[in-house]
Amino acid sequence: MQITDKLILGKANLEVYSETLIELAREDRNVLAVTSDSRGSAKLVRFAKELPEHIVETGIAEQNLVGVSAGLASCGKKVFATAPACFLTARSLEQIKNDVAYSGFPVNIVGISAGVSYGALGSTHHSLHDIAALRAINNITIVVPADNTETCLSVKAAASSDKPIYLRFGKKPMPHLYGTDDRFEIGRASVLLHGDDIAFIACGEAVAPVFEAAQLLHNEGISARVISMHTIKPLDKETLITAANECSGLITVEEHLIFGGLGEACAAALMEEGVYIPFQRVGIPDEYTVTGSQTDIFRHYGISAEGLHASAINILKRTSKN
Repeated sequence: MQITDKLILGKANLEVYSETLIELAREDRNVLAVTSDSRGSAKLVRFAKELPEHIVETGIAEQNLVGVSAGLASCGKKVFATAPACFLTARSLEQIKNDVAYSGFPVNIVGISAGVSYGALGSTHHSLHDIAALRAINNITIVVPADNTETCLSVKAAASSDKPIYLRFGKKPMPHLYGTDDRFEIGRASVLLHGDDIAFIACGEAVAPVFEAAQLLHNEGISARVISMHTIKPLDKETLITAANECSGLITVEEHLIFGGLGEACAAALMEEGVYIPFQRVGIPDEYTVTGSQTDIFRHYGISAEGLHASAINILKRTSKN
């Protein structure tokens, strides 16, 4: 099978999120969605129509949204607090820290339209800080699904979890990256493509362009390992270190600032284990983010098939000189 066979587009992850939530709420009256006037953006309009008693609307008040969600969770409700990631993890960071994580209530914080999904709306609507901010808070798991399969299974896992979880979703239709033999488990990365020349460790909507880059490399006789590190916290160090020991170079790819996100988490884990390998972080640098579509922004910062192909070639050139 060609690598590109996995790049046939499916649904947007938010559509799968809504469909899965409907399925769960029909089976369990304790499953609730709490939104901040974002049911349209979150694809929860159908959920609200079919299950009106399972949705709570706080209006554009993200701090109240998190506080209400924590209160509901304290009463045994399985809450999915849903709002744009850029506002949810900035305006209500204190409530996430104290009302949810410190208090230990199993609220599912759902950041929608994350990364640069809002594109042309600019930096005020880009969420490039959220993973870094939440990594610094105790007692919260961070999950960034890459495709429809990871989205469905992560939402189901979150509904049965007894601790806080942050789920991060973008907006665009996503390819079906999982094969029939691939397995998903929170806290365990998924090796979606095997190879031993270069390893890509990516999360969320950055995984698809990695597959495209892997195809370009494959055409040149270079094998690439593609790992979906969907759980950023806790990080799957075992899969990471195995890739570092078996491949000649490693590249992390994320729709987030290169500071405080997936790349730094991987770099710290490798250094602590004494594993040294040619390594590069690909993401958004520390500058005012350019404005444009998500595709344009990805291309500008090298989060594209061509950009990642070039990064891989540069890494392999470095290894050949050593």
